[in-house]
Amino acid sequence: MLENTPYYHTVGKEIEVFNHAYANKIPFLLKGPTGTGKSRFIEYMAHQLGKKIITISCHEETSSTDLIGRFIIKGAETVWLDGPLTTAVKEGHLIYLDEVAEARPDVIVAIHSLTDHRRELFIDKLGETIKAHEDFMLVASFNPGYQRGFKELKPSTRQRFIAISFEYPEPKIEIEILIKETNVDAETAKKLVAIGNKIRNLTELGLTETVSTRLLVDAAKIIHSGLPKRLSVHVAVVEPLTDDLQTIEALKDLCNLMI
Repeated sequence: MLENTPYYHTVGKEIEVFNHAYANKIPFLLKGPTGTGKSRFIEYMAHQLGKKIITISCHEETSSTDLIGRFIIKGAETVWLDGPLTTAVKEGHLIYLDEVAEARPDVIVAIHSLTDHRRELFIDKLGETIKAHEDFMLVASFNPGYQRGFKELKPSTRQRFIAISFEYPEPKIEIEILIKETNVDAETAKKLVAIGNKIRNLTELGLTETVSTRLLVDAAKIIHSGLPKRLSVHVAVVEPLTDDLQTIEALKDLCNLMI
């Protein structure tokens, strides 16, 4: 492993698939719930390829201007400032649009010509079209289960990408991840993963999001640093999941029985 490589545990053929997508300059789409390792995987692959990665965390206010660039006042003159997407296109970086479905529709329009055979970016405000650097790659992620039907990627957009689904790792791998990431003891890691899987299967609670590997890592970190186990699980796992007091109590009781 290269020095300072972000830790990533392979769960399938995702590394092989990404390498082929990169070699063929095909945009790459990561699908899956929050906290399943999508962002860590892209950081890992950028490091393996020796490429700079520019990450944009998309939200409902993210516009094409935020990505492409804008005119700014500098002293007595107006100058153009490239946005992160334009910089990546020109310089051959990886750009990662995290939760791309959350962004405004004009973002999807702006990236269309980068995701087909043209591989070019049109800058409307400059009247210019930029051909993408040979090493440029567009990577995006979205959570198909989140607020289903509210913010989905259109089929015409999804079909411009090679796509791979990320799920929560199987217990054995998730335990390894917790130990490697936090140095927590194996027995505690095993109990935390059991809690995670138990809550993930409690569909009757109607949680918007369930227990991510990220939450379990946070719990393991604070347990390892000395916070009591039950309190750690409560603040790192239970409280972030819901604001409903009855659900919190039910989850707290469940977790207390398991750790």
